[in-house]
Amino acid sequence: MTDATTNDDGIVRAADGTPLKKRLGQALFRSRLRAFGLVTPLLLMIVMAFLLPVVIFLKQAIYNPTFESNMANVSPVLAQWDAVSEPTEDMYAALVADLVQARKDKTIGKVATRVNRELSGTRSLFTKSARKAKKLEAPYKEALEDISKKWVDIETWKAMKIASKSWTPAYLASAVDMKYNADGSFERKAEERRIHLKLFVRTMEISIIVTVMGLLLGYPVAYLLSTLPARTSNLLLILVLLPFWTSLLVRTTAWIAVLQGQGVLNDLFVVFGLATDEDRFSLIYNKTGTLISMTHILLPFMILPLYSVMKTIPPSYVRAAKSMGATNWTAFWRVYFPQSIPGIGAGGILVFILAISFYITPALVGGEDGTMISNFIDFHMRRSLNWSLAAAMGAVLLVIVLFLYYLYDRIVGIDNMKLG
Repeated sequence: MTDATTNDDGIVRAADGTPLKKRLGQALFRSRLRAFGLVTPLLLMIVMAFLLPVVIFLKQAIYNPTFESNMANVSPVLAQWDAVSEPTEDMYAALVADLVQARKDKTIGKVATRVNRELSGTRSLFTKSARKAKKLEAPYKEALEDISKKWVDIETWKAMKIASKSWTPAYLASAVDMKYNADGSFERKAEERRIHLKLFVRTMEISIIVTVMGLLLGYPVAYLLSTLPARTSNLLLILVLLPFWTSLLVRTTAWIAVLQGQGVLNDLFVVFGLATDEDRFSLIYNKTGTLISMTHILLPFMILPLYSVMKTIPPSYVRAAKSMGATNWTAFWRVYFPQSIPGIGAGGILVFILAISFYITPALVGGEDGTMISNFIDFHMRRSLNWSLAAAMGAVLLVIVLFLYYLYDRIVGIDNMKLG
């Protein structure tokens, strides 16, 4: 241990004359540096395997250089164009030069697809014109007009102007059923094309209902597990954990067999007279099927946090309340329930976050009414290959989740959430 002395100036110093406060600060810095060195591999793994891929994916929501990088001549011209006046001959000449080069580089398909995102029907226009572009001669406006009248339509040029911007809010606008115009303004899409906001609302609705149903079903189970003797509760806890040993796909497929028209559940309804054999309940390929199957699958994620918190609540508190004249309900509601709120918060957030991003179950049992936003993100990732729109929808979903998390922290307090 370092000897310390106090000089006439009142500063406590170490044996070598260094102020003790400075020496302690240096020791604390070294200890923190060692601790940081120990966690550095874990931080690098998190950054490389999680944060970086997420950032790269979300970047595509606002960055798409496909048109600008492959149409180098016409892109600067489009940037200067006011999107109101008629395209000039120089713009047509730049377009023809780019069509020839894109055809040569075999990138015309990517360019056509990018413009087609903004104006349907332009993909074939670009590919057809690129095949003939090498033989075109000035004046290029008339030459392109001979190929298709769409080239003199200002809407086609507006679509190219939007596509020519590598950094663009067009996909984020589309994710919330808005349209980004060439002049930089926004407008709502036509009524028949507003589908994304409905999906976001439905996703939120299903997630909230599943969370509430999980709480209503999981709270009594967790309470029972926490009050039973240890040997019995451990045995029942194994039954709660048993679904984790079965594939999610298998559990979802099992619900298809249970919920279908000729399934087990409808057969029981017929036996007990709740339905007739000719008029069975529709429990599959709709929102009902999604809610039932998701509640069952996510129920353990609600029970476990509740159980871990309830296990720490001393039974003597309830007994003390009853000894003071409280009824069973008053003792539960005024004494026991407030102490279980941290478990409710932990289980609620866990179930809600998992439910809002669910994919397999809605895809198999949801049908049209039970489709969630994650199914559309998957569609754009694997089928339409519109990764930018998928990233934009993912970004909007992330913002919604973070906002709800912020509201929870402001109203309830994240410090009040615990897992036991």
